Parts: sequence; structure tokens; C-alpha cells
Amino acid sequence: MPTTAPSQKAFIPFVSVENMMRLVHHIGIEPMLEQLTDAIEADFRRWPSFDKVPRVPSHSLEGVIELMPTSDGEIYGFKYVNGHPQNTAQGLQTVTAFGLLAQVSNGYPVLLSEMTMLTALRTAATSALAARYLAPQNAKTMALIGNGAQAEFQALAMRAVIGIEHVKLFDIDPKATEKVRRNLEPMGLAITACSSAQAAIEGADIITTCTADKQYATILTDNMVGAGVHINAIGGDCPGKTELHPDILKRADTFVEYPPQTRIEGEIQQMEPNYPVTELWQVINGEAKGRKDASQITLFDSVGFAIEDFSALRYIRAKIKGTDFYQELDMIADPDDPRDLFGMLQRSK
Repeated sequence: MPTTAPSQKAFIPFVSVENMMRLVHHIGIEPMLEQLTDAIEADFRRWPSFDKVPRVPSHSLEGVIELMPTSDGEIYGFKYVNGHPQNTAQGLQTVTAFGLLAQVSNGYPVLLSEMTMLTALRTAATSALAARYLAPQNAKTMALIGNGAQAEFQALAMRAVIGIEHVKLFDIDPKATEKVRRNLEPMGLAITACSSAQAAIEGADIITTCTADKQYATILTDNMVGAGVHINAIGGDCPGKTELHPDILKRADTFVEYPPQTRIEGEIQQMEPNYPVTELWQVINGEAKGRKDASQITLFDSVGFAIEDFSALRYIRAKIKGTDFYQELDMIADPDDPRDLFGMLQRSK
């Protein structure tokens, strides 16, 4: 056993799944989604100040494992995340994640957190942020195509930020739709379970596609999409995985997070390299137009980007200060003499 207890410099805050859930219930899920949306928007407003690179993927036949790094010059952050669509058949999550923040000035970590729950929250908040700038005015009805683990978060974020009142559901698995209906109806949303994607999008102001299969899929065809809608396409997030027919993209004005990543992983991987896109941060900052008129089809081709995770982790770091919603982990070796790491090891006998 060590001869002395670790110093305070050895510890970093750790937010477990249990504590993340406690924090969500303490704040309230919809207030938290609204606050996360605002936190992500604040970082999008200073987009040029961040290091930006496409995430680093390791692809396999079963799925993908990715690292997503960024820094604003003061704080460095990264997320580890996987996407394995067949996991649910084994009783496993499709997506799991954890993330870390570190001080750039000395490299010391300042937060370690679960991000399976937090990724669901930040993805929904990012969708709501895009809809804040791109959706039709007074949007009240939303279609959710794909009713897996992300669905409820998407619906609640749209209600908290946009004011959605009615959610129309479709999934090829009726049990998934029933799960979402069962979870959301007690929360006061009007829910309609639909027998097809076409039925779900009829009358919808916002269409969100969040399916998981790793393949070129056609969840929506061009003839299904009427004028004036906003589409959140969030299922495509790796090469060879799409949800929309290319003809929809020819009619829509498309908005993205980081084009070098989205052209590899998003819906626009189907299009020519010069297919025009607008970066969402430019719309938020007033440097580009978002929704121009009531007949425009807007498409947020979202694949998820590291700055959104950075924002979410930064938000969590601020929220846990002065609370018991975290543990301290002994993660950093802290010898009395920084050059004598071996001596610290020997004295621990």
C-alpha cells in the first residue's frame, strides 16, 4: 500500500452514468436540453477559434470506433465513441462513449465523463439548434423515422427549443415505436404511431431520420418530401451509410457542421464534390442565410462533430461544481519530485 495518500493533484472529476442520470433529473431533461442547445450555440459562435479535424475512425464489418478531438487553445477535449448497429440483437447499445477535457497549459485532465447518455443529449440539442435557425416558423408537428435509443431525446429537445407538440412515429420494428410512445405520452406530447414513413411525414413541419443500419439506405424518397419542411438527417455518420435519396438533396438547401467530415460520412457523400453546402456556424453568426422562405426545403446533414462534444463536456464540468454529482478518480501519478516517478513506485511497496 502507498505510504501516503495521493495529493489533490492526483485526482480528476469523473461523472459516471449514475451521476449523469442524477444530474439530468436534478436539472430536468427539457431544461437541460435547452441549456445544452445554448451551450453548443455559444461555441458555434466562436467556431474559428477551434482546432478542427475529421474524426479518426477504425472501421470494421461490424461497425466503427472513432476518436473525436478538438481544442479552443485553452481546453482540449476528445470523445471515444463506437457505432455498431447489430449490437441491439445482443442486448448491447448501438452507441457507447466517454469523453475527457484537459488543460492545454499543462496537459492535465480536468474532467472524465461517461458520454453514452451525454451523446444522446448533445445530439438532440444540436438537432434543435439547427431547427432553431432552419425550421419553418411555428413548427408544431415532427416526424421521427427510426425509433431507437435517440428518438425520445430528439422529440423532447424539439419541444423544449422549438415548441413541437405532436410527434409522428415510424420504425420498421413496431416494438421500437411502441417503446417511444410509451415513454413520451406520459410527458404530454401528442403521439401518433404510423404504419409507414410516408404516413409519418404527412403534415410534419420537421422530419428527423435517425436509423442505424450501416448501409446505403433510402428512408425518404423525393416524392415523399413536400415544400417547406426541415429535415434533420442524423442517421448517416460513416462512409457507406445514408438515409435520403439523392434527388432530395438536389431540391434542398443543405447545412452541415464541418464539410471535410460530412462529405465523407454524411448524406452528401452521394453527391459531387462541389455540391454546395452551408456551414451551420455561419448561419448562427449571420454570415450566411438559413431559412429564406416558407417553401424552402432545408436539410441539416448532421454527422456529429467534436466541438459539440466539447460543448457538452464543458457544460457538464460547470454544472457539477459544488455538487455531489461526480467522484474523484486517482488518475495522475504525483511524486514529491516530478522527476522521480520510479521512486514513487518503489515507496508504494
